[in-house]
Amino acid sequence: MADSDAADSDARDMADSHILELGRKILASQPFSVFLGAELLGLCPGTAELRIPIRPALGQQHGFVHGGIVSYAADNALTFAGGSVLGTAVVTSEFKINYVKPAGGEFLVARAGVVHHGKRQAVCRCDVFAVDQGVETLCATAQGTIVRLSIPG
Repeated sequence: MADSDAADSDARDMADSHILELGRKILASQPFSVFLGAELLGLCPGTAELRIPIRPALGQQHGFVHGGIVSYAADNALTFAGGSVLGTAVVTSEFKINYVKPAGGEFLVARAGVVHHGKRQAVCRCDVFAVDQGVETLCATAQGTIVRLSIPG
């Protein structure tokens, strides 16, 4: 590897570390995310990974994780992925989710990525997995549009 390639790699690693730190601060400022115990495992330009520990209070009457919690995981991961290319002042404009299997286990992991983006919006997709004893099971897949807010400044 040439010195310039190594320097570029180091710069990307530092930038990725900075964006992850910023993302974690943003997540910590969301009371509902704190309530759920959500953790941002990864964030770099174009991708995000969110984890939520499963506990009984997040269940529904059949013992599975409530669909609203699975939906939250997808929505937040989509928004972090979109925000990673659009900036921090973003919201979800719309999203669709397909539940493919009931969720249970130790925690949920939502992995999102940007499919396409412009200056004001990003189309993202996300898979949500239920993890039990290290085994990941796909429980939902989602797609959404993340938009940059127009904040007067």
